[in-house]
Amino acid sequence: MALKALDRKLFRDLLRMQGQVLAIVLIVTCGMANLITMMSTHGSLQLTQDTYYDQYRFADVFVQLKRAPKSLTARFEQIPGVGVVQTRVVQDVTLSVEGLAEPATGRLISIPEHPTPMLNDLFIRKGRYPERGDEVLASEVFAEANHLELNDTVGAILNGRWQTLRIVGVALSPEYIYEIRGTEIVPDNQRFGILWMQQEALATAFDMDGAFNDVSLRLMPGASEAEVIFQLDQQLETYGGLGAFGREDQISHTFISDEIRQLSAHAVFVPSIFLGIAAFLLNLLLSRLVSTQRDQIAVMKAFGYDNFMVGLHYLKLVLIVVLLGVVLGSGLGWWMGQGMTRLYADFYHFPVLQYEVRPSVLVTALLVSGGAAILGAFLAVQRAVSLPPAEAMRPEPPATYRPTLVEKLGLQRWFSAPSRIILRNLERRPVQGLLSVVGIAVAIAILVLGRFFTDAMDALVDIQFRTIQREDITLVFNNPLSSRAQFDLYSLPGVLRAEPFRTVPARLRFGHYQKLSGINGVEPGSELRRLLDREQRPVTLPPEGVVLSTKLADILQAHLGDQITVEVLEGERPTRTVPVTGIFDELVGISAYMDIHALNRLMREGFTLSGAYLQVDEHEQQQLYAELKQTPAVASVAMRQTTIDQFNDILTRSMAGFTMVLVGFASVIAFGVVYNAARIALSERERELATLRIIGFTKGEIAFILLGEQAVLLTLSIPIGFALGFGMAALMTEIYDWELFRFPLVITPATYAFAFVVIMAAALASGLLIRRQLNRLDLIAVLKTRE
Repeated sequence: MALKALDRKLFRDLLRMQGQVLAIVLIVTCGMANLITMMSTHGSLQLTQDTYYDQYRFADVFVQLKRAPKSLTARFEQIPGVGVVQTRVVQDVTLSVEGLAEPATGRLISIPEHPTPMLNDLFIRKGRYPERGDEVLASEVFAEANHLELNDTVGAILNGRWQTLRIVGVALSPEYIYEIRGTEIVPDNQRFGILWMQQEALATAFDMDGAFNDVSLRLMPGASEAEVIFQLDQQLETYGGLGAFGREDQISHTFISDEIRQLSAHAVFVPSIFLGIAAFLLNLLLSRLVSTQRDQIAVMKAFGYDNFMVGLHYLKLVLIVVLLGVVLGSGLGWWMGQGMTRLYADFYHFPVLQYEVRPSVLVTALLVSGGAAILGAFLAVQRAVSLPPAEAMRPEPPATYRPTLVEKLGLQRWFSAPSRIILRNLERRPVQGLLSVVGIAVAIAILVLGRFFTDAMDALVDIQFRTIQREDITLVFNNPLSSRAQFDLYSLPGVLRAEPFRTVPARLRFGHYQKLSGINGVEPGSELRRLLDREQRPVTLPPEGVVLSTKLADILQAHLGDQITVEVLEGERPTRTVPVTGIFDELVGISAYMDIHALNRLMREGFTLSGAYLQVDEHEQQQLYAELKQTPAVASVAMRQTTIDQFNDILTRSMAGFTMVLVGFASVIAFGVVYNAARIALSERERELATLRIIGFTKGEIAFILLGEQAVLLTLSIPIGFALGFGMAALMTEIYDWELFRFPLVITPATYAFAFVVIMAAALASGLLIRRQLNRLDLIAVLKTRE
């Protein structure tokens, strides 16, 4: 019966503080929704990846080469730690797809004549396995992007010969969950796709009978990947091996694994902010509640309630708030998690991407939120428990008033009486004011952070694809060609300018650090492909030596003036020592650059090019595309505008929803902090404000006193929030410091203006609610409260 009486009191307290409680519940809800969304999506994506890799036998080690006999397979199997070996023929070819004006690139991969378990096995979504030499399986995303159906055909140039390929099935492979060319950072599924073709037909077309040019290995448990790679490279050195690499450097795996790691980091970072603010607000709420219920605590103890029951009574309020937040957050997190999973399904292609919320996720969310709330309320509950009944029967001692800083400086004549009251109250409670400032500043910082990603991506596109890459088309040849090819390019329709480049695959070494990369040789003073650092300053290529990107230099631990070893993986495979003559910070890739003539000298060859950057007349582009589709020497064609369009599409699909969620969550924080601070100030100063009303202050003046204090806190919060948001953005640039690309630290004035408008709107909404309560202030009832 006694417990029921306390429960009734708890229910009345919750009803009386319903606005404040609701604000805190919403903040806990946002924190829980974010935590459950990130944890459940992370778990679903990780489980799906692991299951797919296991069931379809994703390889551990990969290597491409020029050509080797199949008899070499037995030697690979004898390498210690190697479990399964699979050799293939892999060739990139130019495709002509109906309805697509531009030439597409198809990666032809050989498969056994009949279905059999293999590494990087195929999941056939629809159709059947190829039975003839001209039949292929198409990757699902390529078929969907080009609206290709079963029995549709595509034209292809196979080793200089035109051939029509018929699509008899649509398939997926764990090797291409994220289907992208190694030279790109965003997928172009319409112009690049995977085609699987019977081994014999593909080998015959490229004169590879009894040979292979691609190897995949599955390792035994406990095997040394580094040792296997070393021995594999040794055996393939005479066969044009391009350097073996492990799963961690496989581009599709890299993208999805980086995404999974980010989800794990976000599951800690963002919810911590929300739960920290919720803990702060609960502490404020309970502290004020204990302060106003001193006499009730004394009566409870006088009637025999021990410290445990009193403490449990106030702790129940915290637990109810947390439970409501967890229930609402679980539902919202489940809904958001499903949406995020659907978004990932647009980019990462699994046979099934099943979203589920494991019980362990819910338990973790409950423990984390409950722990944060109890920690925040601990001091307030301890005060209630430790308060002796005799002392609790007496009201709190009045505050000690002393001259404020403004009055000490003699500036009081410049401030009205309400303004001096505001300043005096802020000076009396500096810690509470500081915490309120921090809470609002965090909300502003989250708004800035939400828009930062859009700013950074826009800047990345602008710098990389409009300032650095100024070509219209990038051509890559099947094999390096002589200088004559540069002049032949001008005979193509619409070509206004052609700048050659030379790309040499190589392993770069410095000390015991190494990286499988390559050296890009470009013309000094190139206009179509400029070398610029992050500050968009031109980078000059010296006549000798190599210039490294900062990311590559960090990997190699190389510095200006160091001598790095270049193990060329092409032609005669020479090994050279080259000085590092420059290091610059670029946003995309990890690259090493040389003057193309210096690179030709390094290779001891005449003027040789691997491809060219083209500036073309837009009126003749269609003719150029038609010509390129029929050019056997061209391995791939990349359009700069297409890449820009793909970037913008990704921004539209992913960043818009992400920004909207962050804006909503930040608005909840701003409203919760401002409203709770103002509401607690109102409850603390009801008698003071009522007295001011009676002695002649208007409703507007007392509203100015109360809301003016919040306005001062808000004003102080804005620059701090902007600075905190900039710091968070800087932290994100460190987290997103990938090998494939890096985010520039760019925050536009529009982002700061957006954060300012949203935070002001949230503050205005909370201010209107407080003003409404001030207008309803019962002066007689308030003045009846005991001193």
